[in-house]
Amino acid sequence: MRILDVCAFYTPAGGGVRTYVERKLKAGPVAGHEIVILAPGAEDAVTEVAPGAILATIAAPEFPLDRNYRYFDDEARLHAALDRWQPDLVEVASPWTSAAMVGRWQGAAPRALIMHCDFLSAYPYRWLQGLMSQQTIDRRMDWYWRHLRRLNRQFDFVVSASDDLTQRLRAGGVDRALTLPMGVEPGIFSPTHRDPAVRAALLDQCGLGEDATLLVGLGRMAPEKRWPMVCEAVLAAGSSHAVGLVLFGAGRDRARIVRASRGSPHIVVAPPIADRAELATMLASGDALIHGCEAETFCMVAAEGAASGLPLILPDRGGASDHHRPGCGARYAACDVRDMARVLTEFLAGDMTAAATRSVARASSVRTMDAHFDEMFALYAGSVSRQTAA
Repeated sequence: MRILDVCAFYTPAGGGVRTYVERKLKAGPVAGHEIVILAPGAEDAVTEVAPGAILATIAAPEFPLDRNYRYFDDEARLHAALDRWQPDLVEVASPWTSAAMVGRWQGAAPRALIMHCDFLSAYPYRWLQGLMSQQTIDRRMDWYWRHLRRLNRQFDFVVSASDDLTQRLRAGGVDRALTLPMGVEPGIFSPTHRDPAVRAALLDQCGLGEDATLLVGLGRMAPEKRWPMVCEAVLAAGSSHAVGLVLFGAGRDRARIVRASRGSPHIVVAPPIADRAELATMLASGDALIHGCEAETFCMVAAEGAASGLPLILPDRGGASDHHRPGCGARYAACDVRDMARVLTEFLAGDMTAAATRSVARASSVRTMDAHFDEMFALYAGSVSRQTAA
C-alpha cells in the first residue's frame, strides 16, 4: 500500500507527533508499505528519507500562536497533491481544516482520521473548569460535535489512542471511532539505563542528597500540561518528605512555571533533552515520573516512563491514565491540585521500593510503536482489500 499521511502537526521542532511520524517512516517500508508524510512547510519539497519513506511539504503560512508549526490553507493545492500521489489510503492527523479538506477530496481511497489531539479537554473543559460541567460544555460546544459527526461520515475510521477519548467520541455520535493504542520507540527506553551518578547529580541540582526522592516531569511547557499544578503539589508534599522535581521542556509557559516553583531550590526547570539516549538514561535514573495533563490522547511521556521502569503519578482521565497499573505508582483526581498533593504524599510515605520493583518488572511489557503500526497496517489493508473487491 501507499499510505499518505496528511500531517498538519508534523514539524522538525515537534515532540510526540514528530517521534511518531519518524518511526512510521521506518516501520512502513519494513512491513512492505510506502509511507508519504504530507506536511505544511516553508516551501514545496519532496525528500526521500529512505526507500519507501517520503517526506513531502506544501508551502504554507506559519501558525500565529506557535511559529514552530504551519497550517494547510489551500484546499485546491492539497487536493492536487493527493491526486498526484494517488494513495491507496489517506490518513489525517488533525480534526480541523486539513481533515475537512481531505473529507471533501473526490479521490476513492479509504480515509482514516487520527485523533492526535483532544480539543475539548485541552481547552474548553480546562478554561471552564469549576464554572460548568462537561455535559453543559458539550451542549454549548454542539458545533464541534456536529463537525466531528460530519467527519465521521466522510472517513472510514476515526482512530483514537485512548479508550477514554474513544468512549467520549462514540457517546457524541462518532460511531466509527476505535481505539488503537500507540507505543514507545523500540530499543530506546529500559530500566537498564539507570545511572546512580545521574540520579545523584539531578538531586544535587535540587539541593538534596541521595536519600531524597527524585521526581521527573517531561513535556511542552504549555498551559494544558498543568505544570504549575504539579509544582504546587510537589511543594505541598515536600513539607513532609524530601522530594525534588526536575522538569524538562520548553514552551511559552516557562516563566509561569518558574513562578509556580516559588523559588524552591528543590524544583528545577530544565531545558528539553533532544538526544534520545540521554533522555532514556535520565528517565531511568529518576524515582518516579509525574504528569499533570488530563488532555493527552496517548501520553508518550508516560509510556516512556513506564518502559524505563518508573512508577507513574498520573491523572485519572485521558490518555495518561491508560498507563496506570496497580502497584506501579498512583492516580489522582484530574485537575485537582489538593488530591494530587494528597496522592503524592501518600505515595512518598508508602513502600516505594516495592513500587519500583513492580515498575521495573512491568517495563518489558510496555507496548512498542512497531506493535501499534502492525495493527494499524492490518486495519488499513483490510479496508483497501474490501474496497478493491467491491
